[in-house]
Amino acid sequence: MARTASVFARVEPEVKEQAEQVLDRLGIPMSNAVGMFLRQIVLQRGIPFEMKLPSCEEPVSYGSLTKEQFSIEIEKGMEDIKAGRVYSADEVEAEMKQEFGI
Repeated sequence: MARTASVFARVEPEVKEQAEQVLDRLGIPMSNAVGMFLRQIVLQRGIPFEMKLPSCEEPVSYGSLTKEQFSIEIEKGMEDIKAGRVYSADEVEAEMKQEFGI
């Protein structure tokens, strides 16, 4: 067996759990997935996926708004509905699949 080295990383418990669920379905142990990621960094001489800021604003978080700001955001949404600027769930799902491969 080849020699190995330990890697310790701190991640959010929810992210770890979700990743474990996906990897379990794929039949890949977490340590193998981390090893694959590191090998790809070496092979590609960088992070093996595109990293960029989102093209749109961050979604508004309810918890970060004052009552006045919340009312303004609700009013914006109501204006969008009245103006017909709405999307069906099917349209949103199709766009997500196209953009993110979900």
